[in-house]
Amino acid sequence: MQIEIDDKSGFCFGVVRAIDEAEAALAQGGAVFSLGDIVHNRIEVQRLEQLGLHTLTRDGMAQAAGGRMLIRAHGEPPTTYAEARRLGIGIIDATCPVVARLQARVVQAHAEMQPVGGQVVILGKRGHAEVVGLTGQVGEPTIVVESEEDLAQIDFARPIHFLSQTTQSIALFEQLGTEMRRRAADPAAVRIDDTICRQVSGREQHLTRFAGQFDVVIFVCGRKSSNGKVLFEVCRRANPRTYNIEEAAELQTGWFEDAASVGICGATSTPKWLMQQVAEAIRNEELPPSAFGKTCMK
Repeated sequence: MQIEIDDKSGFCFGVVRAIDEAEAALAQGGAVFSLGDIVHNRIEVQRLEQLGLHTLTRDGMAQAAGGRMLIRAHGEPPTTYAEARRLGIGIIDATCPVVARLQARVVQAHAEMQPVGGQVVILGKRGHAEVVGLTGQVGEPTIVVESEEDLAQIDFARPIHFLSQTTQSIALFEQLGTEMRRRAADPAAVRIDDTICRQVSGREQHLTRFAGQFDVVIFVCGRKSSNGKVLFEVCRRANPRTYNIEEAAELQTGWFEDAASVGICGATSTPKWLMQQVAEAIRNEELPPSAFGKTCMK
């Protein structure tokens, strides 16, 4: 059986940078905390925790008092930095530069919309760490939309500045932007500001081609990964025999019946070493009974 790992899958620059920062801090010794999972991949988080990284929540920030706390690539609102200063926590800021620029654009968008009575709208997943950081940049409310149904929140008689979480689908962003202009009292008053990371979005077209080359595709990603949900659907549209797993233990023997070729790919939060483990499990036929398999993002 031919097994190929996609050479363009795996950690994006922002995630690589955050993990490098964490490993460097751990090598210095002393307690190091991550505010939330450093990456939306349970297996990689466990690896770093074995090296000594402690994961905490905003409510538990006091645990890091007097120590060092990493701000992951998703970024944080200003209130988090203020609370860290109050608690005497040293900040290791690993906010992705692309996210940091978007945070600044959100602040600017609000400043521009305020004098004209406009609204700032962001395409993003509610509750996602990056979106929490974006909406927390200013005190004014920011409208978050996930689908066309959410456009009902918008007052189309007022100006709109439309941005996006960095890992969202370009196709969905363009679709919603077009619909906003169609509904707007003045289409010219709808500013569409594409803030999607091209290192991430460029993978959609690539994965469409990649997935179509194989009999079976195994997409590896953490269940918390927003980017993973988008890219898994891209692969499944290109190849219905695409299955989503978090680790090799979830592989099903039945998926590979009559398959001569298998492609393995993943999200921007999927480590290369994990995809290699999956490839080895398939190559060595180390597949558990089918009852353990899951396609968690269908």
